[in-house]
Amino acid sequence: MKKAASFYASLALSALVATGAVAETELTVYTAVEAEDLARYAETFNESYPDIKINWVRDSTGIITAKLLAERDNPQADLVWGLAATSLLLLKSEGMLEPYAPEGVEKLDSKFVDSGETPSWVGMDAWVASVCYNTVEAEKNGLTPPTSWQDLTDPMYEGHVIMPNPNSSGTGFLDVSSWLQLFGEEGGWEYMDALHNNIARYTHSGSKPCKLAAAGEIPIGISFAFRGAKSKAAGAPLEIIVPSEGVGWDMEASAIVAGTANLEAAQKVLDFSVTKEANEMYNSGYAVVAYPGVAKPVEHFPEGLLDAMIDNDFEYAANNRAAILKEWQSRYDGKSDPK
Repeated sequence: MKKAASFYASLALSALVATGAVAETELTVYTAVEAEDLARYAETFNESYPDIKINWVRDSTGIITAKLLAERDNPQADLVWGLAATSLLLLKSEGMLEPYAPEGVEKLDSKFVDSGETPSWVGMDAWVASVCYNTVEAEKNGLTPPTSWQDLTDPMYEGHVIMPNPNSSGTGFLDVSSWLQLFGEEGGWEYMDALHNNIARYTHSGSKPCKLAAAGEIPIGISFAFRGAKSKAAGAPLEIIVPSEGVGWDMEASAIVAGTANLEAAQKVLDFSVTKEANEMYNSGYAVVAYPGVAKPVEHFPEGLLDAMIDNDFEYAANNRAAILKEWQSRYDGKSDPK
C-alpha cells in the first residue's frame, strides 16, 4: 500500500509540474562545464528536484570569471556549478560567495572542500594538464616525442604547438600558474618566452588544442588528459604525454552567489552537487572526482599522471591571477585566436 501511495503521489507531482500547478523556481546558473554535458546535468538534477528549472549561462572559465566580477555590484547569477576553484577563491576573497555546507559534504575528499569554517565552495572533479601528441602528423613533420615541458622549447617544434589562452581558458591558466610554480617567477616567464616561439596559436578553449591534434590539424596540443583519453578511445592517433617536471591541475567547483533571491533553491543544487549520484555523473567527463571510491578507471588515461600532479598552491594562483593574466597578455596575446 505504501509503495502504491508513493507511486501515485509521484504521478500526481509530475502532473502538477507538467500543468504548472506547482510553483517552479528558475535559477540562473553560470558554468564552464563542457556544453555537451549541461543537458545531462540538468536532467539528472531534475529527477530529484523537478520544481527547480536551471537556466545555464555557459562560457569558458576566464570569460565566466570576468563576467561574475563585472557583475559584482549587480549579480545576475544565483549560483555557479562548475568553475575553476582558483576562480572561486578569487570570488571568495571579494566577498561574492554565500557560505554554505551542503548536506553530505563531509563525505567528500577534504581537498575538494573550501577550508573556511563554513565552506564558500565545494569541489566536483579535477582536470589535469597533459600533452596530446599526434603520432602520424609528428612523423610527417620529422618530430620526436617530447618528454618534458622544456623539450617543447626545442626549435624543431616551431609552429607545431597549440595551447589555450589563460585569459579565456582555465586549462591555459593552470598551465601558466603551474609553470610559474615549477620554474619560479623569472624562470617561468623565460620558459614561456621560449615556448611562445614555437606556438602556432592560442585557442580560447582548454579542450580545443587536443581536439585539433586528434583531428590532425596540429601535431601537438597542450590540453588536459581526459580529453586526450576520450579522443584516443575514439580512434585518434594520439599519445598522451605526462611531462617529467610535473603537471598543473585545477578542480571544478560550485558555489552560491551572495545576494541571490533564490537561496533555498540554490542550496538544493549544492546539496545535489556533492552526492554520490552527482559524482558518478561527473565521472563520465572527468577521471578524478570529489567523492572517494566513485571514479572508474579510464581507458588510455596515462600512467603516472596522478602522481605527477604538482602540489598546487591555489591561494597563489588566485591571489596573483590578475597580474599573471595581464603579464601574459602583454607578452603573447598577438598569437591568440580572434574572439
